[in-house]
Amino acid sequence: MLLLELNILTLNIWGIPYVSSDRGLRIEAICKELSRGKYDIVSLQEVWSQLDSEQLQKGTASTLPYAHHFHSGVMGAGLLVLSKYPILGTLFHAWSVNGYFHRIQHADWFGGKGVGLCRILIGDQMVHLYNAHLHAEYDNDNDEYKTHRVIQAFDTAQFIEATRGNSVLQILAGDLNTQPQDISYKVLLYTSKMLDSCDSDVFRTNECERNSYTSAKSLSKNPRGIRIDHIFVRGADHINAEILEYSLPFPERVPGQKFSFSDHEAVLAKIKLTRASSDEASTTVDEELPSITQQQGGSGDAPCNLEANPSNGSINGPAVDENASCSAAMSQPAARTAALHEALALCDASLLQLNTDRILYYSAATFLFVLLILLVEFTAPIGMRTIFLLLKFIVFGVILFCIFMASIWNYMERNGVLQGKKSMEVMLQHAQKYEYFY
Repeated sequence: MLLLELNILTLNIWGIPYVSSDRGLRIEAICKELSRGKYDIVSLQEVWSQLDSEQLQKGTASTLPYAHHFHSGVMGAGLLVLSKYPILGTLFHAWSVNGYFHRIQHADWFGGKGVGLCRILIGDQMVHLYNAHLHAEYDNDNDEYKTHRVIQAFDTAQFIEATRGNSVLQILAGDLNTQPQDISYKVLLYTSKMLDSCDSDVFRTNECERNSYTSAKSLSKNPRGIRIDHIFVRGADHINAEILEYSLPFPERVPGQKFSFSDHEAVLAKIKLTRASSDEASTTVDEELPSITQQQGGSGDAPCNLEANPSNGSINGPAVDENASCSAAMSQPAARTAALHEALALCDASLLQLNTDRILYYSAATFLFVLLILLVEFTAPIGMRTIFLLLKFIVFGVILFCIFMASIWNYMERNGVLQGKKSMEVMLQHAQKYEYFY
């Protein structure tokens, strides 16, 4: 029995005021593209300006009359959902860890990031759309935010599980800043039992050759680009969700211009929802996994289908990347356990580093305090008093910063990591015995 068909689109619009190139022209072009009536639900990230949000809502009101902009942090969450169907309810969940406030050049902390939920009524069926933008990876060789991103991924999966309610379909669509081989990707999929709508290694959504904003340095490092923008899906019990199409629907360039719509590519997933037959329903209950079917072929950086039935292409539950550390023969619960153990190791390493950082900051504060006393006692030469006074203020300010980082910030960060770690440990402790509930 056919319940509904949906065209879901996600796009990071790269809407950073005063920073993003060609922002005004690109947002105008995005409005025109979204107004073509091809999309049912649109999930946008990096909508950092309220004016941009209003322009996107007004510019698409003819085809996507319902909208919700999530607000959080200093700059706002940057998440906007546009829908052809009524949005009956919304909820925003901020993550316990989200970067560092003193890394102003990265600015993720000021965004107050988290995962936003829109409860959308389509006919008489409730669909949950989750919009998220995980912390960016700024240095692949020395990724200091890896633990943050893993905890955000696990937190998002738990939030989805806790809020599924009576929805027939859950969709996570956003810039997740994680590739299929990454631990964050595996933790998110395995603990949420969702499925990546892409099963081909052909697609790349960021730093790819087709995008005008991709730098020569990025192309020389990785000519194919990376896939970090995702649409994950999970049907309710006794519901089959079939992926009819996965594509990058936007043109390579804004019509009449030499630049792309964003530094990310838009991603489209066409989903068909049907009610399972009695036989299929009983099978789903026995396996305790959502039933998903994909139409495309391919492998590579998309997950391998662990529970696939080769005779009909039916996939039950989340999948695992062929290049990941776990083997293709590993069961979904075992893959989840392996991913959680790896994530816990990252948390332990971060907690150890936090202890080291606390000692270093306190030591630096002590050394600077002694230096400040010496400066106070020292009589400045004539003509240098202003400079010496300024130096004292600077040293005093750095002392306050070190004390803040060693105390208040260190404990905030420690508690955030501990919260994620303890939640993962709870799942590991009980998942095997109570697999029915996981």
